[in-house]
Amino acid sequence: MVVKGIRSPLFYVGDKYKLMPQLKNLFPNNIDTFFDVFCGGGSSSLNTKAKQFILNDCDPKIIELHSFLQENAIHIDEFILAMHNIIHSYGLSLSEEGTNDEIQKLKLTFKKTYFAKYNKSAYLKMRSDYNSNQENSSLLYLLLIYGFNHMIRFNKRGEFNLPVGNVDWNKNVTTALKNYANWYVENEVKMSKGMDFEEFVHAVVPTQNDFMYFDPPYLITTSDYNKLWNEEDDIRLYNLLDSLDNLGIKWGLSNMYSHKGKENNILRKWSEKYNVYSIKSNYISYIDNTLKKDSHEVYVTNVIKEQNND
Repeated sequence: MVVKGIRSPLFYVGDKYKLMPQLKNLFPNNIDTFFDVFCGGGSSSLNTKAKQFILNDCDPKIIELHSFLQENAIHIDEFILAMHNIIHSYGLSLSEEGTNDEIQKLKLTFKKTYFAKYNKSAYLKMRSDYNSNQENSSLLYLLLIYGFNHMIRFNKRGEFNLPVGNVDWNKNVTTALKNYANWYVENEVKMSKGMDFEEFVHAVVPTQNDFMYFDPPYLITTSDYNKLWNEEDDIRLYNLLDSLDNLGIKWGLSNMYSHKGKENNILRKWSEKYNVYSIKSNYISYIDNTLKKDSHEVYVTNVIKEQNND
């Protein structure tokens, strides 16, 4: 049986939830503070045991969404009901409550795009409303739920510009929100103000009982958020990890040795001095829906694998 992790309600591209059963077995057994340096949707934190969690991401919209969900965690049922009311007000589909004749008819003709066909005009109205008032986090979260591949993207003018996706609010969204709310309520969780990874690491004071997990953009893959990452950032990150190792701070890094004929030779060379584990992944490209069969995902760490006491 395939064991999956808990999925984040941000459904982030590059989400680690499917890989967390492998990764968390390689994490230290007892962690005081888990530093989620490139938190994205937060799946790594959701699937790890620690006394405290501190999440960071350089994207202020990701920080905003986490803070928004955390503010509503203690009243998650009321929050979900309020979001349903907004969905109804725009006339968007809500498949958790069922479909209607129009959606079923579209499904016969547009087998892979029927939700997008149905929701397009309502989604564009919601997107326009959000761009008129970008302090409305409810609309930002719904744009993520109904947008293409659950992504967040803004143009140079600062306008959210992602097209509608063939997705809507289904029971998985509600389940993910309740899991996230339970995790937040039951744990000590803090958010950074949203910093560059190096700035964040220098701003905190990790001890030898803490663990820092790094899941950066991958240099050789093609996700939208990887466009802002370059070779210089890779080298900057590896130098930082070397300095943490010299201080006796435990860390783990997810990354890729190879992908679609590309090789990250800088990573291969640098990682030789640490412990490297191959990670089985079954990612599907968001661009062409192909399986990344030739990808070699790895987990690099300065921690010697411990006997799991679970």
